[in-house]
Amino acid sequence: MVSEIRESTIKTLLDKVRRHDYAKYLLKASIGRIRGFSQEDITFEFPVTALIGPNGSGKSSVLGVAGCAYKSIKPGMFFPKSAIGDESMSGWRVEYELVDKNLSQKQLVKRSSSFRQSKWVRSDVATRDVLFFGIERTVPAGEKTRFKQLMRSTYRHIPSLEPLDTNVAKQVEHILGRSVAEYRVTPYGGDKFLIGNSAGNRFSEFHFGAGESSIIRMVSKIEQAPENSLILIEEIENGLHPIATQRIVEYLIDVAQRRSIQAVFTTHSDYALAPLPPEAIWASISGKLRQGKLSVEALRAVSGRVDKKLAIFVEDAFAKLWVDTILREELGSDYDQVEVHPVHGDGNAVLIHKSHKRNPAISFKSLCIIDGDSKQKDSVDDGIIRLPGAQPESTIYDQVCDHLDRDLAVLTVSLQRPPEAQRQVQDVLLEVRRTCRDAHLLFNQVGIKIGWVSEQVVMGAFLALWLRSNREFASQLANHVKAMLAD
Repeated sequence: MVSEIRESTIKTLLDKVRRHDYAKYLLKASIGRIRGFSQEDITFEFPVTALIGPNGSGKSSVLGVAGCAYKSIKPGMFFPKSAIGDESMSGWRVEYELVDKNLSQKQLVKRSSSFRQSKWVRSDVATRDVLFFGIERTVPAGEKTRFKQLMRSTYRHIPSLEPLDTNVAKQVEHILGRSVAEYRVTPYGGDKFLIGNSAGNRFSEFHFGAGESSIIRMVSKIEQAPENSLILIEEIENGLHPIATQRIVEYLIDVAQRRSIQAVFTTHSDYALAPLPPEAIWASISGKLRQGKLSVEALRAVSGRVDKKLAIFVEDAFAKLWVDTILREELGSDYDQVEVHPVHGDGNAVLIHKSHKRNPAISFKSLCIIDGDSKQKDSVDDGIIRLPGAQPESTIYDQVCDHLDRDLAVLTVSLQRPPEAQRQVQDVLLEVRRTCRDAHLLFNQVGIKIGWVSEQVVMGAFLALWLRSNREFASQLANHVKAMLAD
């Protein structure tokens, strides 16, 4: 599903963070040592930040690190010390860089938290409203002790039933995809209790879906929170349909724009990542924090949860398409034993590959393929192979254009144009080659100019022709992969 958040909104929010145009904002956390992390930094360059990673990778620890920057969150909430098994907490430390206009109008504010002499020490802690929504938010109302009295036949409820706040109902409706205008809320024991309505028939929160109840409660609290608050959410997709998961993240972006609220959440869902720019996504991998749009599918490979014999890590989506094109053609049925994963950057690809090689618990093999312009060191013996040429898109584009006298007819048909359109296709290819400043846009511009052909179709056509002219490299790569599959 395409995100409803406009690129202009993303850019505006990124610029707002860069200008430090907030009354309160968490900009950076430098983890000296916390659990499996040592000397790791995370920057919050977008007001909505996603933390992804395999189970046990430390996502919740980073969420806790963010919260502990402020007085309202006690470190023991996320990092309690047990009398048994927690002897290694001594020396844990985090340093923060904050925007806090109450403390300094122009300078960043620096604070720290550390664990020493069996307790947490925080001096001059910054204040900020922080809301934390943990996993327990999706526990069904009928299983919550505080609502047990409502099940007794002798209970009599006096407070009136009030409609949901109009704006809350509007936001919830957009997330869940159905109206809650006829829902009601009533005070109960210092909390609220919800009443639903379907075709005129009322029902209590005991009969709500866990996701429905949690969304209404979360949105209600977020809309009531002061501007510049910090929102922390554990496993944002918990209890939600994938589409609702994407929409709750879009809601957080919207509320960040409307009310300067900052949010950090953990997730295992690609749907939660869809509305976010790469700057907003951080992956926890083997005690390291890496920024960028690493898919949850790639994280399955990172954590060793792959049913194939070989995982290949590449820099980005185009490199994946390139490698897949080669191996699909060259491997035949063995292609089913390979998965190719883009991991947003050559550094990530090499790091993940080397981590696999050191981990005896991972049963499948690993290979890393970096772009021609990567500054990482390639080594066939270490399983790090370099693609030919310099910048990948330019390499493919230029090689195909250099042989238009031979391949124009085939390329025209592959681009879903009629044979008589060869001259038009040639003129467009040469024009785009002359005028396009960003190589990443080459195939997109060609698709638009020849008649709104999909960028994926254009890429596929170019890669297929490139493969016909570069059988030597393709065979070498395929033979290397075959040897790994045979071992």
